[in-house]
Formats: sequence, C-alpha cells, structure tokens
Amino acid sequence: MNLFAGLEENNFAENEPLASRMRPRSLNEVIGQEHILQEGKLLRRLVAADRLGSIILYGPPGTGKTTLARILANETASGFRALSAVNASVKDVREVLSWASDQVASSGKRPILFLDEIHRFNRSQQDALLPDVESGIITLIGATTSNPFFAINDALLSRSQIFELHPLTDEDIKAIVRRALVDLKSGFGARKLHISDDAIAYLAAIVDGDARRALGALEIAVLSLPEGEKMIDEAAIRESIQQKTMRFDRSGNEHYDLASALIKSIRGSDVDASLYWLACGLESGEDIRFLTRRLVILASEDVGNADPQALPLAVATMQACEFVGLPECQLTLSQCVIYLALAPKSNAATSAINSARKDVRDGRTIAVPIHLRDGHYPGSETFGHGQGYKYAHDFDGGVVEQDYLGVDREFYMPSDRGFEKQLGVRLAEIRRQLGRASPTNSGATQD
Repeated sequence: MNLFAGLEENNFAENEPLASRMRPRSLNEVIGQEHILQEGKLLRRLVAADRLGSIILYGPPGTGKTTLARILANETASGFRALSAVNASVKDVREVLSWASDQVASSGKRPILFLDEIHRFNRSQQDALLPDVESGIITLIGATTSNPFFAINDALLSRSQIFELHPLTDEDIKAIVRRALVDLKSGFGARKLHISDDAIAYLAAIVDGDARRALGALEIAVLSLPEGEKMIDEAAIRESIQQKTMRFDRSGNEHYDLASALIKSIRGSDVDASLYWLACGLESGEDIRFLTRRLVILASEDVGNADPQALPLAVATMQACEFVGLPECQLTLSQCVIYLALAPKSNAATSAINSARKDVRDGRTIAVPIHLRDGHYPGSETFGHGQGYKYAHDFDGGVVEQDYLGVDREFYMPSDRGFEKQLGVRLAEIRRQLGRASPTNSGATQD
C-alpha cells in the first residue's frame, strides 16, 4: 500500500478544475436537459427499468454528455470504461471489449463503454463495435457534436437510441454558477462569495449554454479576486472570459444551420433576422466565398424576375468580396443581404425549370419540330429541315404564330409581385399571339 496515497489524492483534488469538481453525481442533480431527463421521459424509464441499451448522446460542447454517461453508469451499477475516438487505437478498443466480455462472464451484467467523439471513428472502426453491441457484451454510449445521421454508420444507429442534448438556457447556467458558489465540498461555499446580478447575467449570455466555460470563467474570477473581496462584479467576469467563442465547425451542423437560417430569413423578407445570421457567420469565421455563393443562388431561386437587379447585385457582391476581403467586405455583404431581404420574391423561375426537367425525365422526349431543325448544312433540304420556319424579326413586335414545341406545355407561371407582374402581362399577350391564349398549366408545379 502506498503510504502517500492519501496525500496524492488530496493534491489531485486540489488541482482539479471547478468544472470537473462540480459534475453532478446523479440524475436528480443534473440542471437542464429536462426534455430527456424529466420523470416519464424515455431515458428515465430505461434507467428505472434497468433496460438501458446502447445510446448516442448528441449535442454541442459543455452540455454534459460525458457527465451524463458517467451518471448512467452509476445509476445502473454498471462497469464503466471511457475512450476518446480522437486517440483510441484498435488495440485500446479490443482491450475494452475483452474486459467487457470478462465482466459479463463473471457478473452477468453488461458494462458501459463510453466513446467520446464517436464520429471521429471511421466506418470500419465503427463496424468493429457492432458484434459486441449486438451480442449484448457491452452497452455503448457514444458522444458526438456532429449530427449522428451524417457521422455514424446506419448499422450502429439502428441499434442505438439517439438523445439530443440542447445548449443550457441562461437560467440553467445561472443555477449552476450559484450552486458552485455555495457548495462547501466541491465549490467555493467556504469563501462566502457573492456575484452581482449584472455579472451572472453577462456570464450566462456570453457562454452560449456551455456550463464548462461558465464554471471555468467563474473559477478564474474567484481566484483572481483581491484578498478580502467577497463580491464578483461584471468587470471581473468580463476580464476572466475576455472573448466570446462561437461554436462553429465548417464540416458540422453549425455551418449548414447558419446558412439555412440566413437563406430562410432572406426568403421570408425579415431583414433584421437576415443581418443577425450574417453577423453570426462573420463572427464564427464562415468562408466568405460560401456566403456569396449562397446569395447568388438565392437571387435567382427566391427573388428571380420579381427583381431582375437582384442577381447582378449578388454577383457584384461576390466579385467585390473577392477583391476587397475582410473586414471591409462585410459592408458589401450587408448591403446585398438587406437588398435581397427587402426585394419582392418569386420562385417562378425555379418552379419553371423544375417543371420542365421533370417533364423531360418522366415523359416521352419530344422530337424537335422539322421547321426548327438545323438547315445550314449541305443536304439538310433533303430532310426538309428548317423549311417553313418563320423568322420572328420579320413580323410586327418580333412575335409570330408558330409552333416551337409540338405539344402544349406551360412551365413558366409568373407571380404578380414586382417586375414579374409586368412580365406576366407580356407573357399573356405573347401566348395569345402564339395561338395559346387559354393557359393549361399542364407543366407547372410549385415546390
């Protein structure tokens, strides 16, 4: 027996970060995540019935995935081993699986393997876990910040329950901070400290639902207080956390979610929401080329001919951002986003090409009418190609009654918004002149 074991344990405990010391030990101590941890919810029922199977915990950093995995092991009295997919080798996994097999043989109870960052395992590594998960040798708890439906094998997903953890609310963060200040054993209760309302409100807002960052900032603020000072004010918190760090992964959900929010806000003509999501993209380091490509697409997809100036403005924005770069190009992006958000909207051009392509895919391909075929090559007259074609510029208004398709189809159905309303009037007249005065709408669809 090591005579210094107790001293070593105390030394480790004294150097353990506050966020680690304050981890809840039971489900009843967990703050937040009520949507999966309330009485009657599935995860609670599985634990109460001792029927916990393999699960995937999905959510952003600091929401308690690792803590919850350890609590589930305690609540079910299961053996527990933890690996990180970032640095775990095949040998490490095999050793854990061998240990799990021994546990089942000796106790009859499945142990838990907690695999953090499970999305970092490639598909072959994930598949290697399947036999032991299927045979009941081990209960797998995987944790990931990436959407499991994209990052984890279908075979593993089909054998697991997925539980999404949400960023903690401001009130959750405040409750965690206050508990740390009064906790005598693991927190700062012995110091009898207080925190101002402004300070705790600022801290809750700046950490974006990340309890680990909140407790880390609180610990720095407490340890840097002048001797004898009992009040933690907003200045101390600001100095301790310094700068907000946004959750962002260019290959993960945040990238696509931010882009989706920006596009849908512009489409919905909410200029303020559009500017907010643009600001989030800029602050998180989003690729400017990606943003400008999305704006160019939107100019055609959602504004279209309701405002034909939207597309050249979006293209000019893309070129200007390439030429100017950050930080100045944020001004150009702001101008473009404001214009697109406030522009009249029409998806008629989008619907038109979708309808036409669907008709090509699903129906019999229409042969090019004889009079429209190329008649410039020697011998074309043998086939009658081009004969009977009427040159539109030879007729009043540049429109002549002539069959350009061979069948009745109408794909473009202009909206009554913006400039497209004028196009609709002109289109009706042109269709009348072409001998198609009665719209059939046979090819038009709305997506």
